[in-house]
Amino acid sequence: MDLAIRALQPEDPAVISAALAELGWNKPVTQYEKYLAEQSEGTRDVLVAWVDSEYAGYVTVRWESPYEPFGGIPEIQDFNVLPKLRRQGIGTALMDAAEARVATRSDTVGIGVGLYPDYGNAQRMYVRRGYLPDGRGLIYDGRQVPPMETVRNDDDLTLMFTKRLV
Repeated sequence: MDLAIRALQPEDPAVISAALAELGWNKPVTQYEKYLAEQSEGTRDVLVAWVDSEYAGYVTVRWESPYEPFGGIPEIQDFNVLPKLRRQGIGTALMDAAEARVATRSDTVGIGVGLYPDYGNAQRMYVRRGYLPDGRGLIYDGRQVPPMETVRNDDDLTLMFTKRLV
């Protein structure tokens, strides 16, 4: 397997969007065009994995997290590896590259993870990599969920983690 990780390029949005649409995921080209613009502005880095010259996955680093309690801690966001290529080290390589990039600017990195079963592999991966919950409990759409409040368990319900980078 020939694995290469590089920054998002102008020709990538259509390729990524099409690959994810085949899986039934709603990830429009405009999302990746926005990422490309944010990368050009320096507010987000996007790392794309290719296996044998075929798209395999990506991860982004948002340099200023919208999650207020992180207070300047960069956040890894939108981490995806094609299901057919999982458990082959691609996700680990993407996370290693993202953490190395963050380590050039910060000694801590943040990440959020969804709570339904589709996120199970990611939950386990983050814990194995040394991420610890930030202690604020459930977060829905960037806001802490108070005790006894009912929320929907969708992609906006997360548990936020941080990791000290050594």
